[in-house]
Amino acid sequence: MLNRRKFFIQSAWTSLGLLIPSIKSIAQARNISSGSSGPLVISTWDFGMAANLEAWKILENKGRALDAVEAGVKVPEADPNNQSVGLGGLPDRDGRVTLDACIMDEKGNCGSVMCLEHIVHAISIARLVMEKTPHIILAGDGALQFALENGYKKENLLTEKSKADWQEWLKKSEYKPIMNRENQGNYFKNHRSPDSPAYPGNKENHDTIGMLAMDAQNNLSGACTTSGMAYKIHGRVGDSPVIGAGLYVDNEIGSATSTGVGEEVIRIVGSHLVVELMRQGKSPQEACEEAVKRIVQKGPDRSKTLQVGFLAMNKSGQIGAYALQKGFTYSVKSSNQEKILSAESYY
Repeated sequence: MLNRRKFFIQSAWTSLGLLIPSIKSIAQARNISSGSSGPLVISTWDFGMAANLEAWKILENKGRALDAVEAGVKVPEADPNNQSVGLGGLPDRDGRVTLDACIMDEKGNCGSVMCLEHIVHAISIARLVMEKTPHIILAGDGALQFALENGYKKENLLTEKSKADWQEWLKKSEYKPIMNRENQGNYFKNHRSPDSPAYPGNKENHDTIGMLAMDAQNNLSGACTTSGMAYKIHGRVGDSPVIGAGLYVDNEIGSATSTGVGEEVIRIVGSHLVVELMRQGKSPQEACEEAVKRIVQKGPDRSKTLQVGFLAMNKSGQIGAYALQKGFTYSVKSSNQEKILSAESYY
């Protein structure tokens, strides 16, 4: 009896030993590594590469991730040719350019502005909210008043190009979010690396730049900024300035950001979900995939016609990206690589 029992116990351990390498190999196959153990910055879409390069100036000098993400996303905010972020952003249906942004650091501090007008760098106002007030969110006129009190000047954010596009839209006034609108600017065309996907004609970066960074001290921070959906109802706010939806950072685990139709991200508190899935042991890639599947489960019919993408990194420098539809790209910068990559998709 004892010999037989010993045989079964040894057999069980042998079987488990054979299984463990298989489980490990499957997990490793699902992970996407940045290829770097040092500072790292990733961001959504093609134009994220120019933003990454600005953030890298801080990271390579052992600066703080929070400073890097703010500096990085200010690049597309100030680009008048980018019609989805900051200056030059497409207006709402009333012709008003309203900006949303949020920022979060390694200590869990965060700040946000919603429906902010006349200020190019919404991300900097969000940081001021975080650092100078007891609040997390300021909105509308209150956010503008706060910016002016802190030395910012009112500017006209509606460029001639965006104004002309809005006036053309008024002829039919059809509100239909477009999944991957025409690309704004030629950065990707002129700067793509040999490892990047071929320039896809007029494929567009959707409404947001979300940026995640890890600095030399292995601390994480993130930023997200947008002019929101073109021709939205005045006052509409998407996921971008909502902590936990458009952005979430947990310095013990990792960080995540999102892009696309914000209403769908808010329904599942998407970026927080991705981080919590990583806390449970999923890789960034697996976590992004699960979040997208959750959107499909919540609205199977809606999900077929909309775009949402998630981007994440964990404390080990592993990266994940996944979207509802084809066309979502993301940018990566580390000490040994500078790439624009295409994310896999559910559909």
